[in-house]
Amino acid sequence: MIAVPTRKPRPARSPARAAGDAARPDSTRKIVESITTAIVERRLMPGTKLAEQKIADIFQVSRTLVRQALNQLSRDRLVTLEPARGARVAEPSVEEARQVFEVRNMLEAAMVRKLCGRLTAAQLAELRAHLKDERAALARTDVSGRTRLLADFHIVLARMLGNDALADLLGDLLTRCSLIALMYQSAHSAEHSYAEHVAIVDALERGAARAAVKLMEDHLHNVERNLQLDPRVPDLQQALRPVN
Repeated sequence: MIAVPTRKPRPARSPARAAGDAARPDSTRKIVESITTAIVERRLMPGTKLAEQKIADIFQVSRTLVRQALNQLSRDRLVTLEPARGARVAEPSVEEARQVFEVRNMLEAAMVRKLCGRLTAAQLAELRAHLKDERAALARTDVSGRTRLLADFHIVLARMLGNDALADLLGDLLTRCSLIALMYQSAHSAEHSYAEHVAIVDALERGAARAAVKLMEDHLHNVERNLQLDPRVPDLQQALRPVN
């Protein structure tokens, strides 16, 4: 007769954690939103390790729910999952950065062209209120707040078309842009972005479609230009120049 090894019973989950999983069916969504927001507000750097157990402890949920959240973030290309390294905040390549800005250019140029002549007085007031919030965040040096508001400006425009699919797609692209900025940004001026947003809204209010499209294209070009996507190849003679 072959002896069958007895398996040790798995330790039961704590009542608090088990109750937490059952009581909060939206826990996975909350984890996804929390990590996404941390990326957008530049509180999580590319390459940061996302330990399942630590996240489970923070949210008081099981590792199964954390794994579900990380899998979703991986599908959104915000997290990379590797067998040996686990989960980490994604590190976009230069080519991916260029592609993201190319798609944004196509989408947002068409978006402002379509918005011209369609904005209501209430929508223009909403845009002006958003610009006021941007200016206030700049004045109080609220880095995370201004970062979120500067990105949300583009989402507000998209939602004014009444196209949720466009707004969701643009939101995904903007989140990826936050990662790209963390890796490749130089001294990009938030004040300059705010001024460009004001100019775009002014053109939309005038119904100047051509000007609005050009301003949006120039704005995105300026954001991309302020990213160091072309790494410098050092000149050997300059690098080895003797120090006096």
